Amino acid sequence: MMIDVIGIKKLGGHKLEIEFSDGTVGVRDFADIFQKTGPMSEPLKDAAYFQRVFIEDGALTWPNGYDWDPIALHDEMKQAKLLKRAQAAE
Repeated sequence: MMIDVIGIKKLGGHKLEIEFSDGTVGVRDFADIFQKTGPMSEPLKDAAYFQRVFIEDGALTWPNGYDWDPIALHDEMKQAKLLKRAQAAE
């Protein structure tokens, strides 16, 4: 099944609330970015830069082209029990 990120809410630091196309939503702390190495992930360690995230083609993406696979992100958050059904707008 194709899963896309359809909404994000920036919560400060390295935390994001993420809404997926299957109707689930959850908060994830991306502090584990500090464990990654390499020129693409290095800028994301700065919280101000991290907060420049946007959605492109259904994936979390940053200005330097770094992106986070939405299916892998969804699966990881589901396994960690970080997802719940999104509340319908009233």
